[in-house]
Amino acid sequence: MKLTKREHSCLVLEQAGETLIVDPGSFTLPLSDARDVIAIVITHEHADHWTPEQLRRILEVNSDAQIFGPAGVVKAAEEFEVTEVNAGDTHVAGPFTLRFFGGSHAEIHRSIPIVDNVGVLVNDELYYAGDSFTIPEGVAVGTLAVPAGAPWLKISEVMDYVDTVKPRRSFPVHEMVLSVAGKKMSNARIATVTEQHGGTFVPLEPGESIDL
Repeated sequence: MKLTKREHSCLVLEQAGETLIVDPGSFTLPLSDARDVIAIVITHEHADHWTPEQLRRILEVNSDAQIFGPAGVVKAAEEFEVTEVNAGDTHVAGPFTLRFFGGSHAEIHRSIPIVDNVGVLVNDELYYAGDSFTIPEGVAVGTLAVPAGAPWLKISEVMDYVDTVKPRRSFPVHEMVLSVAGKKMSNARIATVTEQHGGTFVPLEPGESIDL
């Protein structure tokens, strides 16, 4: 399975000639080149994780692509056909097995409503929790997408998250809110905790790929 990181939290996964896209949002450059897309996962309704424009671009070329998201996404993206997913659900889309976890976005501030959010485990290898620190209980995570910067986190929480999950490999996501210096600092902290457990940190930049 090939993983390509796009800007912010958008991930493109390819296997057996099929493509899965996760969180094509407003901080991601237009996905006008997406081909053979069989499914799209949207972890929650915030614009940095999905936009109608991004979905339309993808669906113009891939009209049969399934869209998965929690109840908040189903409501926000009502012009599209979205399959509602909840913690504990499993769906299969071509070569991709999707297992869902969690249910709620991490708190930004007590004055801001908490929205629905799901984490997704792809092919029992890649885990991405959306905007949360949800732990996929009972799962040995091979590759973990780690949030590097956001209004809802501090780096100590990120480090504790990685320390608990103990992935064999990690890489940063949700980094477009950081300066170059901020990315370097966050990457260094994530790398330290990952490597303490014998894992490998891969500082993927947008457009870079790795084989899982």
